[in-house]
Amino acid sequence: MLKEVAKPISLMLCLLSLCAVFHTAFLGPPSGLHERIWDSLELLALSGGIALASGLIFGESAQKPSANSARLAATLPMQLFWWASGVMFLLFVGSWYLETYCIFYRNVHF
Repeated sequence: MLKEVAKPISLMLCLLSLCAVFHTAFLGPPSGLHERIWDSLELLALSGGIALASGLIFGESAQKPSANSARLAATLPMQLFWWASGVMFLLFVGSWYLETYCIFYRNVHF
C-alpha cells in the first residue's frame, strides 16, 4: 500500500526537479554562460538522484526480480530523466549557438 502511494509522489518530485533544471537553464535571470552551466549541472545531478530513487521505488513493484539493473533503466522516472536531459542538452547547445553566431535584433545605437 505504501509503495502505491509513494510512486506518484516520487514521479511528481522527479518531474518538478526536471522543471527546475529547465527553468535554470533557459528561463532564469540573465547571467554568464559558465554560471548558468554550473547551476544547471548541479540541479541536473540532484534531479538524477531523485530519478534514481524514484526508479528504485518503481522497480521494487515489478513482478520479475531478475536483472534489476536493466529493469531500473526501463522504469518511467529514469526514462523521463534520460529523455528530458537529452532534449534539454540539445536545446541548450542550440540556444548557445544561436546566441553566439546569429543576430536576431538590430542595433539601433548610433
